Amino acid sequence: MSYLKLEKALMTNFESSLKREVLRTNRSGAYSCSTVLDCNTRKYHGLLVVPVPELDDENHVLLSSLDATVIQHGAEFNLAVHKYQGDVTYPNGHKYILDFESQHVPTVTYRVGGVILKKEMVFQHYENRILIRYTLVDAHSATTLRFRPFLAFRSVREWTHENTAASREYSAVPNGIKTRMYDGYPELFMQFSKKNEFVFRPDWYRGLAYPRERERGYMQTEDLYVPGYFEMPIRKGESIVFSAGVKSITPSSLKALFDKEESERTLRDSFYNCLVNAAHQFHNRVSDKERYILAGYPWFKCRARDMFISLPGLTLSIGERDYFELVMDTAARGIREFLEGKPLSVKITEMEQPDVLLWAIWATQQYAREVGPEKQMERYGQLCVDIVDFILSGKHPNLRVDTNGLVYSNGKDKPVTWMNSTDLTGRPIVPRSGYIVEFNALWYNALRFGEKMTSVCGKHNMAETLRRQADLCGQAFVETFCNDYGYLYDYVDGNMVSWEVRPNQIFAVALDYSPLSQEQQKAILDVCTRELLTPKGLRSLSPKSGAYNPVYKGSQEQRDRAYHQGTAWPWLGGFYLEACLKIFKRTRLSFVGRQMVGYEEEMYYHTLGTIPEMFDGNPPFHGRGAMSFAMNVAEILRTIRTLERLNYNANQ
Repeated sequence: MSYLKLEKALMTNFESSLKREVLRTNRSGAYSCSTVLDCNTRKYHGLLVVPVPELDDENHVLLSSLDATVIQHGAEFNLAVHKYQGDVTYPNGHKYILDFESQHVPTVTYRVGGVILKKEMVFQHYENRILIRYTLVDAHSATTLRFRPFLAFRSVREWTHENTAASREYSAVPNGIKTRMYDGYPELFMQFSKKNEFVFRPDWYRGLAYPRERERGYMQTEDLYVPGYFEMPIRKGESIVFSAGVKSITPSSLKALFDKEESERTLRDSFYNCLVNAAHQFHNRVSDKERYILAGYPWFKCRARDMFISLPGLTLSIGERDYFELVMDTAARGIREFLEGKPLSVKITEMEQPDVLLWAIWATQQYAREVGPEKQMERYGQLCVDIVDFILSGKHPNLRVDTNGLVYSNGKDKPVTWMNSTDLTGRPIVPRSGYIVEFNALWYNALRFGEKMTSVCGKHNMAETLRRQADLCGQAFVETFCNDYGYLYDYVDGNMVSWEVRPNQIFAVALDYSPLSQEQQKAILDVCTRELLTPKGLRSLSPKSGAYNPVYKGSQEQRDRAYHQGTAWPWLGGFYLEACLKIFKRTRLSFVGRQMVGYEEEMYYHTLGTIPEMFDGNPPFHGRGAMSFAMNVAEILRTIRTLERLNYNANQ
């Protein structure tokens, strides 16, 4: 039985199945995404969603959906599902679904009378092309398939409405057509592996509704253009492959191409393999010399902090050291440019955020765990030394080292931490500023790590300098952040002290080097367990706080005010579990295993086979935000890797 399989009873439960999404990506940042019913519920959904760099930095929906209709004895059975304004659903193709499974590729099986039709989808790795294979498993009489494409040609952040500017022009290509609705866009090639008849019957389908956008406080309806339909007969046992891409393809190659792409997919036959598959979806290849990690789907690009936090889990934890090096080498070029005050030539945003360089050192620290300190120093040692020197020399625009050894950052007017939501004026909703707890935990960790690495390599003078700086920082850390209630202040800025219990203190326990005593670390773990821990990670704020707002829903303003005020984040949970295993070793293995169960059940909800951006802080802990989030997938994988390492060492 397939690991990711949804039976007929669930698939025909419209409200339940409409909440489950399927995401397929390639390495260019393009993707294909919808619900398991193929009913689009977000403006970000589409069969072919691609970047169009000639227009902007956003992705664009070219092909929104493809309606398939089975025709027998003159009777038409439309397998599609669309939502329209007024809460109307038409057609109701979900009633024909037998099951959905996604062990190899997303596969839906339909039954219409004596007809059994199987639909399989795959997104080509290195081309912006979606492939759909239709196989007539069974039929007792002549069968015809009709396909009606719904076109959008718009940014994922915009809407399409009926207009006279849209071009109706099209040209015939082998076994299909090519068309382009607006200038500046690439041509869309729609082709089949089998000869067919295209009937030009242009029309606008008006008032398609996207209920997930309504939940988020946005406009929810648009119109889509349908140029006509393709029609062809199909025999029992026959397969037909449909291709939609920005380049033409030889129709006779489509079946072999589908088989090749399918064979290269990681089987999603277990929790671990689902996470590995999800990890690969964040890969972004611009050229042979430029590799990135996307922060998430469907709206995130490559953000520096997210990239460095997620990189070890997405690569080293699954034995893919080579991809770690490819991404880190690209990032190192960007870091060098930032250190030298040059414009960045790499496509990484937010490099200027004050904790980014510290997370970069942490990422190479995880690399050292896998390959040893000598190889780490050989490949990234000088980069880490230069980062520390850059910070110590006071060259960072918003991260200074004070005489007490702590690092200070100004976050009053603009957000500088991962808690980066802003109000309507652009000011931070959580204005963390001054001595920020995780910044200083990372700084102490970087100094101690640098001390160890330089000592191993015989650079004793440098090691001694870093040791003295770490001693100074460690003493000030304890004096500044520890309070009488067993947890750490979130930030301290002069007389301003944040007493709120937030998860950022967990880094002072989880990181390899901590300035805290064992007793202090255990106290912090206890507080985080009592007030922040959920089955989906750590809350961003304790429920005891008057500002606690655990449900991320409503208008943009409502969501921004809940974003870091109580929502639960799995990636923070990863560091919490690392802290547990660091302090209590094997005695907490069963506890960590139980936490993993809370994540595994998410494989069947929200976006199948991956982890969304965040969860509500209160039961039943609904998933919210982006449908797939790199840091969450990464930290769960890194926790699994830590468990493996502990078990391996115990058996030696």
